[in-house]
Amino acid sequence: METGYTALQIFLFVAHGITCVLGIVGNGLVIWVAGFRMARTVTTLCYLNLALADFLFSATLPFFMVVNSMQARWPYGWFLCKLFNITIDTNLFASVFLIAFIALDRCICVLHPVWAQNHRTLSLAKKLIIVPWILALLLNLPILIFFTTFKDDNGNVYCEFNIDFWGDISEEEKLQRFFTSVAIIGINRFVIGFTLPMSIIAICYGLIAAKIRNKGMIKFHRPLRVLTAVGASFFICWFPFQLCLLLNTRCARAVSEGKYNILLLLVSLTGTLAFFNSCLNPMLYVFLGQDFQKRQIHSLPASLQKALTEDSAPTSHTKTKSASPPTEAELQEM
Repeated sequence: METGYTALQIFLFVAHGITCVLGIVGNGLVIWVAGFRMARTVTTLCYLNLALADFLFSATLPFFMVVNSMQARWPYGWFLCKLFNITIDTNLFASVFLIAFIALDRCICVLHPVWAQNHRTLSLAKKLIIVPWILALLLNLPILIFFTTFKDDNGNVYCEFNIDFWGDISEEEKLQRFFTSVAIIGINRFVIGFTLPMSIIAICYGLIAAKIRNKGMIKFHRPLRVLTAVGASFFICWFPFQLCLLLNTRCARAVSEGKYNILLLLVSLTGTLAFFNSCLNPMLYVFLGQDFQKRQIHSLPASLQKALTEDSAPTSHTKTKSASPPTEAELQEM
């Protein structure tokens, strides 16, 4: 049993380390190109915020890798217990919501190109881009409220849910409120943190695919393949984790009593897959979308800049003027 636990810890350490390195390098490159080398447009603003969320999430992983190596003991104190947990979860869910935001933006560009060209301005995007961040922060407010540090009988400090939050009531009532709160939080995260953005992505990409098919385009295979890959990768990475989290919160009492320990293992393993999605986003939304495998890359930053410019060009104007529906080439760049 001890050997299995050690092997799991080593696997999680290596997997999180890979995610951390790829996430920092890949998203850092996108931040540099979209934030400092390019003119600010709606599309580059979306990519910049998505890369920023994934970068901050990846940069926080080393702190939790240390905690995992210490068998969940928390060495950073009370303030960082709240700060690190809400930071990593807020950036994680902000990434998910921003992916849905990008899907919605692209859907509007394809379905309503005239409106998009006349009203899809940078100033409006700057106001709306705050919504995914606020939604992610609100979703994780329970962490700020309930999480704290506590010391066990052996003097070990942990950062966990504060079961004494409700004050001077019986232990049984505290436990009942704890399990109820955990269940509510788990359901909210599954519905708002997964089902909602996944539904938006699926609907938007379905509408885009239908528009491409209805236009009678000959070369629609690549755009459909890209859109399918983007949606499928998000679903594959996130659904197992969200499902295991939901089951774990629904069975919180049984898990606390030593039953269904397999759920804790599954949460750790599927969480690694969900975390890995944060370093896939630069490839899925930039490289794959621009068919990089068929062009020789002499300069990665230059290629990134070209990809983002091509993607944003059709509807980046802020001046009101007439517009025609996107051409086949423009839709293939979506």
